[in-house]
Amino acid sequence: MATKHEVKQYLAYWFQLGKKVMTNNGSASLLPQPVIQGDRYSEEFETTWQQIISPETGDCYLEGTQETIAELLTPGWVMSHCSRCTMPVPLRNMGMPPELCPCNDLLNWPNTELPAPRSPVNNQEQLTAIRDRLNNVSSTSR
Repeated sequence: MATKHEVKQYLAYWFQLGKKVMTNNGSASLLPQPVIQGDRYSEEFETTWQQIISPETGDCYLEGTQETIAELLTPGWVMSHCSRCTMPVPLRNMGMPPELCPCNDLLNWPNTELPAPRSPVNNQEQLTAIRDRLNNVSSTSR
C-alpha cells in the first residue's frame, strides 16, 4: 500500500518538473511553487497537499495520469520507480500497471544535466550523520 508520505513525495517530485494536479474534472489545476523551502516542504506545497486530500476538492489526479490521488491512497497501489526516468510512479499491487509514466509527455526528461527532483533535506541531520560516520571510521582504525 502506498503511504500518505509516499504519495505526497510522488507529487512533490512531479511538481518540481512542472506537472500539475488536475481538479474539478480537469477544469482547474494546482501547481505550488516553490515545492521545497530549506529543510521542509514549502507552505504553498503543504496547503496544496491538504487541498488535494480534502474530500471537498473531489477527484484529483496528476497531469498525464488516470489514477486519482484518492485511489493511490488505497491498498491496491504501491510506489515504485519509472524504468525510463527513475521518478516515482504508482503501480497496482495486482492487475495491469498504468499505461504511461507521467514522464511520457515531458520532452526534455530524463535530463541528467539537470538536478533531479528531491525531497527536503535537513542539513544538520546530514552533517551529524557524516560526522558520526567519520568518528566511527577513525575510532576503528586506531
